[in-house]
Amino acid sequence: MADLKYYDIILAPIITEKSMAAMEQKKYTFSVHTDATKSQIKEAVEKMFAGTKVVNVNTMNLDGKNRRRGMTTGKTAKTKKAIVTLSPDSADIEIFEGL
Repeated sequence: MADLKYYDIILAPIITEKSMAAMEQKKYTFSVHTDATKSQIKEAVEKMFAGTKVVNVNTMNLDGKNRRRGMTTGKTAKTKKAIVTLSPDSADIEIFEGL
């Protein structure tokens, strides 16, 4: 397993209609490193965003999709998604505020 620092774990926020609706229940969706564990994701969110307290982390491993370019076929890279639930008294994550 790779030696991951907290700033390497969270790659990008995932912004879809479903994830924006889940923000009302303080659930935020992120694209994370494929080797990251739930405890590492929890630690990374609490360190990167001040005032947040993580209650629960749900992860999903997504396989790559089959793609064709002419006659050759291949697969896209595997990805991992994490849905982070914050406590009710926790501060909101500011990167989602202007959306």
